[in-house]
Amino acid sequence: MSIALIIPDRKLDDLQQRLQQALPTTPIEIWPDIAKPEHVTFAVVWKQPTGSVASLPNLKALQSFGAGVDGILSDASLPRLPLARIVDPALTEAMLSYLAGIEAYYRLRLDLFQQQQQQALWRPKSPRRLSTLCVLGLGELGTATALHFKAQGYQVNGWSRRPQQLAGVHCFAGTEQLAAAVGSADLLICLLPLTAQTENLLNADFFAMLKPGAILINVARGAIVDEQALLAALDSGQLAAACLDVFRQEPLVAEHAFWRHPAIMITPHISAVTKVETVVAQIAENYQRSCQGQSLVNEVDLQQGY
Repeated sequence: MSIALIIPDRKLDDLQQRLQQALPTTPIEIWPDIAKPEHVTFAVVWKQPTGSVASLPNLKALQSFGAGVDGILSDASLPRLPLARIVDPALTEAMLSYLAGIEAYYRLRLDLFQQQQQQALWRPKSPRRLSTLCVLGLGELGTATALHFKAQGYQVNGWSRRPQQLAGVHCFAGTEQLAAAVGSADLLICLLPLTAQTENLLNADFFAMLKPGAILINVARGAIVDEQALLAALDSGQLAAACLDVFRQEPLVAEHAFWRHPAIMITPHISAVTKVETVVAQIAENYQRSCQGQSLVNEVDLQQGY
């Protein structure tokens, strides 16, 4: 039995060595250099080429290399096997730190003052009055985000596909309640999973639901946002600003309009980075559980897509 690492977008020597230390008797191979595909029973995948997983005939289970699984499930040839994702307790702390910094950036009008600096303008202004915040997506990270900003004094709305209950948070669910969830928000934070239902959810109709001058932060997936609709909402003033940490294509190509838009702040997908120690420990545990016929830790609901 062996493990295949099917992660074509990065150097894997360190991960391979760490896994080999954790599982000294198990061959760890990097795709496409798989000596005996029939011996592979467990695969660690991320943005895998179509058909690469299906080429391994004796797989028992799959492990995402990250917290998301949308890129994995988009492979139409993917065998229907147990799939787990990485859950890093430190990821929540990292995400909250990032979001707290971005919230302060806009609340203190640092975006405005940065533009004024480029024009050598001295125009003091009081902080923005941000009182209502909406979190789109109430999973693990979304729940932590909603409770964090509630503790900071915000009125917090939360929206999810299915009904949720959070103390002190006004929870909304389903497409019929989306407008009510977002309509009063000064600041919106997108933490939705990317599914067939959420792709392009933040479109022209969505932006029309917002109060003029709202601010969007997207730390979920780039494909949840209709890019042209976002640009139009910023140009019209319906949105005052947008901070984007995720994009349909990463790295973001140099000619993309987002780079040059004065109301967009770009960060290179760094809002929450999983520690390699956590990744190695969870891969090793799930490999051993798979060998023993046990259910995986942090297993994904394949029907829901997360």
